[in-house]
Amino acid sequence: QVQLVEFGGGFVQPGGSLRLSCAASGSIFSINTMGWYRQAPGKQRERVAVITRAGSTTYADSVKGRFTISRDNAKNTVDLQMNNLKPEDTAVYYCQARDDFRTDYWGQGTQVAVSS
Repeated sequence: QVQLVEFGGGFVQPGGSLRLSCAASGSIFSINTMGWYRQAPGKQRERVAVITRAGSTTYADSVKGRFTISRDNAKNTVDLQMNNLKPEDTAVYYCQARDDFRTDYWGQGTQVAVSS
């Protein structure tokens, strides 16, 4: 089992920045990919960014050039730096980890609100 705890989130004006952090505990040795997903009201959960154990990254087209995912394997953390935030980035953001058995684990979610 893997437990994920998220930090960060909050309210910001358009063009602002926020940083989300996620700390993993438990069976961390089995974690392969880690990532961030988000779910806006009335919409399906979507993948924002993922990073592999080796550091390869994938981003949703809507956040390319604005968001950066990073991972510290020694600390078992994954961060999401979000710059130039837009109102359409408003959502609940979830940390996700996938282990070598392709089991997904999720954090509790943290709210990001972008509005003027």
